[in-house]
Amino acid sequence: MKAEDIRALSDGEIRTKIEELDRELLTMSIQLASRQLVNHRELVKVKKDVARLKTILRERELGIR
Repeated sequence: MKAEDIRALSDGEIRTKIEELDRELLTMSIQLASRQLVNHRELVKVKKDVARLKTILRERELGIR
C-alpha cells in the first residue's frame, strides 16, 4: 500500500487493516516455518505495510500531518 492510499483511510479502517495484516503475517510465519510459503518476500512486504500503517496512525495521534 502506498502512503497516499493509507492517508485516505479513516483511523478505524487503518486499525482494521493492521489487524488483518497481523493475522496474515502470523499465517505466513507458520507457512514459512513449515516450508509451505512459496515467496518469502511477501513476508517482508506485509511487515513494511504494517509499519507504514502504524506510522501514519501515530502521525495522526501526534498531529504531525
